[in-house]
Amino acid sequence: MNTRALKKIFLDTDFVRRSGTPEELRAAEYLKARCEELGVPARLESFPVPMGEIEEAHVFTDGKEIPCRGFFCCGSGETEGELYYMPGQDPVSIAGAKDKIVLMDTQGIGFFPYQDLMKAGARAILFQYGNIHFPNRDIDERDLRAHVVGEERKVLCAMIHSESAVQLVKNKVKRVKLVIRQREWEGESHNVIAELPGEREEWITLSAHYDSTALSHGSYDNMSGCAGLLGVLEALRNKKRNYGLRFVFCGSEERGLLGSKAYVRDHEAELEKIALNINLDMIGTIMGKFIARVSAEEALAHYLRYMGAELGFPVEPRIGIYSSDSTPFADKGVPAVSLARIASRDVAPIHCRYDRPEVLSMEQLQKDIAFIAEFTRRMAQAALCPVGREIPEKVKKELDEYLFRKRKEL
Repeated sequence: MNTRALKKIFLDTDFVRRSGTPEELRAAEYLKARCEELGVPARLESFPVPMGEIEEAHVFTDGKEIPCRGFFCCGSGETEGELYYMPGQDPVSIAGAKDKIVLMDTQGIGFFPYQDLMKAGARAILFQYGNIHFPNRDIDERDLRAHVVGEERKVLCAMIHSESAVQLVKNKVKRVKLVIRQREWEGESHNVIAELPGEREEWITLSAHYDSTALSHGSYDNMSGCAGLLGVLEALRNKKRNYGLRFVFCGSEERGLLGSKAYVRDHEAELEKIALNINLDMIGTIMGKFIARVSAEEALAHYLRYMGAELGFPVEPRIGIYSSDSTPFADKGVPAVSLARIASRDVAPIHCRYDRPEVLSMEQLQKDIAFIAEFTRRMAQAALCPVGREIPEKVKKELDEYLFRKRKEL
């Protein structure tokens, strides 16, 4: 894919694409149209997502209001209590949360910490976002996820800026009141599916997510991966293939891999025909190293390392999982690999206003796409896909921890 075509993708999608919004749907329809411009039919597959619209959100600290953002889907109401700053999530720290409004050092919360806080009797939770040294004072919008709440009760949750959090602790604020009113409903997100058939009735599935967080235009995270899928599609559309290629542009990844989870759920009967999942999440940055996180047998990591040496393309393969759309495939027994060019957050930040096309290099993106396309071609043209279907025990353990089936061992 030439530089002009790549630049146009990022120009055309230079807007926020939060899960379940008209803007996310606009991006899905755009990607569908781009596939069809390349001569490959595409379709949208919808799936439900919980949605919320905050009507009002307030945090009062010792009677003084500070800026905040309420969490979507945390319910409505108001609560008041003593502020409890909790920097850790160990049992001793959790024990102090009874009847308190808890201030955490994080931007969100996982299943086990939330369950622990509810059992300890926490009234509400405040999170913090931002850098006190940055000129802007953005506060991100997040949601209280259903898989985090589980069978427990919901409590009101809000995000404040890190500068406000520092002042609360520094000034030893005692009382906090949290008020949130919102409308909640079941919305809709979409996966975009395009296919290049092969000789066999088996597939290699390529995935990348196109949604962004509430503050981000998501050029790096992850329209770069979607541009990568389009580049691979263009490179291989006229090549002979033994294995078919199925391209899945996933919606709602930023809210807990909802698109890829929906895909493996809705296509469960077909999963045994997927020989390999190749996932792209964040490529093409000006700086950064190219990595491969292999949720499959060790031999695939060695193959990628050898292939990189053969082509003069540095790649760092490692066995494990990646927090992206490869994970639901691996969890269903499909060998998977996530490919990414990881740059420092100081150079290419994500989930903020600075994730714009300027952090990308079209030249580097072309090189990344060329490597990914060649790897995909070799797998698709193989007489028999060489990747074994057994998921290593190490990866299974990481999947159990990542998907909150087991607590992570400390």
